Amino acid sequence: MDAAQQEATARARELQRNWYGEPLGALFRKLIDDLGLNQARLAAVLGLSAPMLSQLMSGQRAKIGNPAVVQRVQLLQELAAQAADGSVSAAEATERMDEIKKSQGGSVLSNSTQTTSGSGAPTVKRVVREIQSLLRSVAAAGDIIDAAESLAPTHPELAEFLRVYGAGRTSDAVAHYQSHQN
Repeated sequence: MDAAQQEATARARELQRNWYGEPLGALFRKLIDDLGLNQARLAAVLGLSAPMLSQLMSGQRAKIGNPAVVQRVQLLQELAAQAADGSVSAAEATERMDEIKKSQGGSVLSNSTQTTSGSGAPTVKRVVREIQSLLRSVAAAGDIIDAAESLAPTHPELAEFLRVYGAGRTSDAVAHYQSHQN
């Protein structure tokens, strides 16, 4: 790989970090490991071709163009967390992956597949991810940051919201939310 290709790959991975919280190669490898998948099965569940998945993982492509695929990634991340903590068995995880594969996406803010807390309310992390997904489906992280900077003089609260939720990491946005609840 020449220097220009290396630079393009590094830029794509940085964009992925901004858009998805981490490079897609790392995110997809975690899903593969946590859910006991191979790349072909992950591509099938997400609704991507195997070459497209490979290009996203290697940084040859930066963005997932289909919001339904982004939503499936989020659903698989939640499923992987549930499998890791033992609240979902391997058989249930396989069944849920088949349901995720069949999902058409629809509204990013759909309640039908929402993870909830014991009280039945959506978890903070789920709400934050939905907000991020919605913002990122309409603009790239750099564009969101530019918008935040433009709004900062007149609407500082909105600018902060856009920076944290639109261009930040999920964990930082959850911490931000929790710090403002007191």
